[in-house]
Amino acid sequence: MTAINDRNPEMRSFFVLWTGQALSLLGSHGVQFALIWWLTQETGSAAVLAMAALLGLLPTVVLGPVIGALVDRWDRKRIMLAADGLVALASLVLAYLYSVGAESTRSVFVLLFLRGVGGAFHAPAMLASTSLMVPEQHLTRIQGLNQLLQGGINIVAAPLGALLLALFPMGGVMLVDVGTALLAIVPLLFIRVPQPAVATGDANGAEVSLWGEMLAGFRYLAERRGHLILIFMAALINMCLVPAFSLLPLLVSAQFDGNALQLGWMSTGFGIGTIVGGILLGVWGGFKRRVLTSLLALIGLGLSVVALGLAPGYALALTAMILVGFTAPFANGPISAILQATIAAEYQGRVFTLVGSLAAATAPLGLLLAAPVAELVGVRAWYVTGGLVCLAMGAVGFLLPPLLTIEGTRTEAQESDQAALPV
Repeated sequence: MTAINDRNPEMRSFFVLWTGQALSLLGSHGVQFALIWWLTQETGSAAVLAMAALLGLLPTVVLGPVIGALVDRWDRKRIMLAADGLVALASLVLAYLYSVGAESTRSVFVLLFLRGVGGAFHAPAMLASTSLMVPEQHLTRIQGLNQLLQGGINIVAAPLGALLLALFPMGGVMLVDVGTALLAIVPLLFIRVPQPAVATGDANGAEVSLWGEMLAGFRYLAERRGHLILIFMAALINMCLVPAFSLLPLLVSAQFDGNALQLGWMSTGFGIGTIVGGILLGVWGGFKRRVLTSLLALIGLGLSVVALGLAPGYALALTAMILVGFTAPFANGPISAILQATIAAEYQGRVFTLVGSLAAATAPLGLLLAAPVAELVGVRAWYVTGGLVCLAMGAVGFLLPPLLTIEGTRTEAQESDQAALPV
C-alpha cells in the first residue's frame, strides 16, 4: 500500500478532523500575527516579545506530565473540544476588552497563556488520535501534510493578520478568532475519534491513580535511550532557536529597517519553503529509517539559520528564511512519525507531553536571557548560536547508536493489535 486509502472510514474521519483544525489554525495564526505586531508597536520591547513567547510555552513545560496522563485517561475528542472552546472564550473576552477600550499588554498576555493551555491539551490529544486513525505506513506522509499546512499558514497568516488590522479594530480581529475556532469545534462534534484500550487497574486489580499513571509514563520513557537522546538534542536546540525567532520582529525592524510588510514577507518566505519541503516529504516519505532524514535535515537547518543571522541585507535574510522553512519539515515531520510508530497507543498521551515538556524546558531559560543578550551582543547572535547548535546536534546524532536504532524500539503492546473503543 503506497497511497493513502481514503476509503478507510477512520481515514475519512481523520481528514474531516484535520480540515477543521487546519481552518481554525489559519485564523488563529492570522490573529496571533496581529497581536504580536500590536505588542511590538505598543512597546517596542524585546522583553515583552520574549515574555509573549514564554507565556505560550509555560503550560506545556509545567503542566505537560499531568496533561499527558489526563489525555491517556480522558476522552480525547472531548479534550480537543474543550481546548478549542477555551481559546474561543478567551478571544471573545479580549474582543470585549478591546471594544470598550480596556485592553492592555497584561490582557494580551493572559490570552496568550490561555492559548498555550489549550494547545498543551489539544496537541497531544490530536497527535495520539492520529496514530489510531492513520495506518503506520502513512504516518510520515501525514506529518509531511502537517508541515505543508504549517507552510501554508506561514504564507497566509502574515498578510491575513495585516489585512485584518486594516479592515477591523482589534476587537473585530479577535472575533475572527472566535469564528475560526468554531470551524474546528463543529466538525469534531460529528466524527468518531478512536480511543485506546486503557487499563483501569494494576496487576492486582487496584485502581491506578493519576500520579501512578504519570510515573508509569516517566518509567516508559526512561527505558528508551534513543528517545532520551532525542529529547536532550531538542532541548539544546530549543534553548537557542525559540528566543531567536521570538525576536524576529526586532531583527526585521532594527537590523533591516523593515516594517510589518517586511516582517510579513519573512513569514511568507518561511511558509513557501515549508510548503515545498512538506510536499516533497509527503510524496517521498523520507528515508526508510526516518531518523536519518531528521539528522540530515538538522544539519541543513543549522546552516540556514546561521546564514539568516549573518545576512548583510534583507534580500539575503529572506532567502535564508526560505531555506529554514524548506528544511524544517524534514527535521520535524519524521520525529513525530517516529514517536507515533514507536510508542504504544495507551502511553502516547503521557509520552508525547513528556517529550514536549522536557524538550521545551530549556526554552524559558533562553527567553529569559533573550532581552539582555540581545541588548548586549545584538539580535543576530541568537541566530548564529542557534544555527551552530542545530548543526552540531545533527552531526553528533550519526555517532549515537541508540538514536540511530530508535525505530527498532518496539514494545509487545505495539506488536499486538490494540483494541480501539468507539466514542
